[in-house]
Amino acid sequence: MNNQLKLLSNRREIVLGSGSPRRVSLLTEMGIKFTQIIPDIEEYGIGNESPYQYALDLSELKGRWVAERIKPGQLAISCDTIVVLDNQVLGKPQNKEEAFEILSLLSGNNHVVCTAAAFVDANGILSSGFETTDVFFNPVTPEQIYDYIETGEPMDKAGAYRIQGMGAFLVDRIKGNLDNVIGLPSRLLEELAEKINQVLE
Repeated sequence: MNNQLKLLSNRREIVLGSGSPRRVSLLTEMGIKFTQIIPDIEEYGIGNESPYQYALDLSELKGRWVAERIKPGQLAISCDTIVVLDNQVLGKPQNKEEAFEILSLLSGNNHVVCTAAAFVDANGILSSGFETTDVFFNPVTPEQIYDYIETGEPMDKAGAYRIQGMGAFLVDRIKGNLDNVIGLPSRLLEELAEKINQVLE
């Protein structure tokens, strides 16, 4: 696993276009050397596009922003993670009230976490795609939700929870890859890297 991404990182210097500590940790665990540039873009609201296309468009937008600031020979990886319930995107809560509303909606239901990723260089998008994971939530009480919100963890998280943190109690099970829920899908990155390697050969 990660052979294609490692091969690509030997050919091009990787720049992670994300400020997410979770993505930094996952990419480090994959054994990939990289530098980091945090995109400074305003994430627009979803329009008429599908939720998954929306995530893909945002990841590519971030990638293009980073690609304008990298050196020749460098390659940016950019990502966007969204939570989708009944075909509606649940964004990052702006306050405790929004966090409570989102977690109340997710309680006892299943939703989809979609992470889109794009590889971008100075010439534009080289490869992009998305992966989805089904997440099944336990029923939780308002008191449990309030207590969780008071930890501060739900704030600025898609879907208002962190599956690998204190929010683990919310999740009954998942169908798909955990690293996709965390925000950096290794299988998808392998597939995208393989496409680029084939062109570079």
